[in-house]
Amino acid sequence: MYPHERSLVKRLANEKFALIGVNSDPDLGKLKKRCEEENISWRSFWNGPKGTRGPISTRWNVRGWPTIYILDHKGVIRFRGPRGEAMDEAVDSLLAEMN
Repeated sequence: MYPHERSLVKRLANEKFALIGVNSDPDLGKLKKRCEEENISWRSFWNGPKGTRGPISTRWNVRGWPTIYILDHKGVIRFRGPRGEAMDEAVDSLLAEMN
């Protein structure tokens, strides 16, 4: 999903939009290297050494990776799971609501 996420961040650079990731790699060193290799320019939190059973995924009840939540400007989850074009459409619809 990194290529699509990069394109979304680039396309919406001048909008009120933020992409936030959570990474489940249990090895922080490997994670940092991977983020550099993949040119991850957005905030990406580490889920800790327990990997997919870390504190962030546990609190958000994540059962599979990747899990996508799209929140509106008030922090309300408005979409769960859209990918590709559906993800773009969801984000674009929320940005349109704000304008």
